Amino acid sequence: MAAVVQRSFILVPGAGGNAGYWQFVEPLIQQAGFNSVAVSLPNWPGATFADHADAIVAAAGSAEEISLVAQSMGAFSAPLTCDRLPVAELVLLNAMIPAHGETAGEWWANTGQTEAMRANDQREGRDPNAGFDPQVHFLHDLTLDVLAALTSSGDAEPVDSLFETGFELSRWPDVPTTVLAGRDDRFFPYEFQRRLAKERLGLEAEPLPGGHLLALSQPDALVARLLGDL
Repeated sequence: MAAVVQRSFILVPGAGGNAGYWQFVEPLIQQAGFNSVAVSLPNWPGATFADHADAIVAAAGSAEEISLVAQSMGAFSAPLTCDRLPVAELVLLNAMIPAHGETAGEWWANTGQTEAMRANDQREGRDPNAGFDPQVHFLHDLTLDVLAALTSSGDAEPVDSLFETGFELSRWPDVPTTVLAGRDDRFFPYEFQRRLAKERLGLEAEPLPGGHLLALSQPDALVARLLGDL
């Protein structure tokens, strides 16, 4: 009788590379009987997305069937590993979906993120000229205890070198890809994410409750979706 291959979830954080972002998601996956590894990404001066890819591959170890889940800027590094790992599915969460040759620094203007955030702020009654505010656009749906857990995990700003690294893949990896987007994301508004997924990958973005950091604010809903087809 052939051995049953266990699905493993490799969880890639966004900017700053902090595995603590997944601290509420990882135990829920494990409680459901699946393997789970949250990756810490290099954030030293000069770090590149190639370094991030190496860290993802190292963290995956000998996993044989992988659901690779990438948050936000993790979309620049996770696809680089799909020819090095047995990836069964690639899941992008509130993602910076990159184009060939594009740097993470160029992505904002190329996609119209600032205009989309401004229009969403105006639509929802916030000052559209106030600009980005982490309390307003990142942390608005986190409870005080969750915010304390995030702070204690050592969250850090991403190093400048990551914004200077062009996305090297000329075509998207040939693996099933799913785009998940927070309905209440104020940083990457849902309609902005829908447009980006359609334009760059030809995919529909699936809505989930929560904002940009929904793995912290809505871990149960996220895990239910990740495990839904297994």
